[in-house]
Amino acid sequence: MKKIMAVLASLLLFGTLCFAADPAEGYWLSIDEKTNEETAGWKIWQEGGKLYGKILSLAGKPLDEMTTGGKGKSYDNFMKGVDIGTLRTVGTSWIWDLTNQGEGKWANGYIIDPNDGKRYKCRITFHKADGKKYKTDTLEMRGEVGPFGRSQFWKASTEEGASGLR
Repeated sequence: MKKIMAVLASLLLFGTLCFAADPAEGYWLSIDEKTNEETAGWKIWQEGGKLYGKILSLAGKPLDEMTTGGKGKSYDNFMKGVDIGTLRTVGTSWIWDLTNQGEGKWANGYIIDPNDGKRYKCRITFHKADGKKYKTDTLEMRGEVGPFGRSQFWKASTEEGASGLR
């Protein structure tokens, strides 16, 4: 009986670990690298084995803010070619189609900057707080065009924090 209980406990633990969320999933605050101020609240999640992200709130802007750039721009693999200039910034999934490269590492997807409508290849890497370089759990968001790119470092948040920027 003890053996059966041990096996069941092991299976339960293993099953829980198999379906545990990736550390990149959750709520994040994007940070302007020049001013060190919060710019937007994000939700990052998995769906169908791919990683996605949408803006939940914007600092200093209303929730119904339309994109400020991208009028007339569209991409075949983004929302069936919709004109980016017709979308609301909040609630749109600007990050899509990233594939898992290992725990907390995602690549080969895209991100669109709603300020100018430009699309970039996207890589996301989760960095656990270590008390040194990473004071809090951090998400490295990297946008790339060919060999060139730029990283932003987002900080972990709660759903309320990511939804509450105004």
